[in-house]
Amino acid sequence: MKLTNYDVIRRPVITEKSMASMSEKKYAFIVDKHTNKCQIKKAIEDVFGVEVAEVKTANYLGKNKRVGVHYGKRSDYKKAIIRLTEGSKAIEFFEGM
Repeated sequence: MKLTNYDVIRRPVITEKSMASMSEKKYAFIVDKHTNKCQIKKAIEDVFGVEVAEVKTANYLGKNKRVGVHYGKRSDYKKAIIRLTEGSKAIEFFEGM
């Protein structure tokens, strides 16, 4: 199965910590679990038209949750922290936040 750039990037992470790191040109995204750093870098560069300097990834296991007598588990996911080069423009998606 071949993933497109839009399949690799699932959604942006919008938290206080990620908003504070945008001044350092760092952005956080939830990405597909099966992608590597090279695929993530290419997808970000193609979709947003920026230059990526560094990609850091972290795999997270979903939490076990309970509602009443029913037990369940949240999905596992992968988070990518993207750092842009000094000469690169900012990602416009995050501009108004």
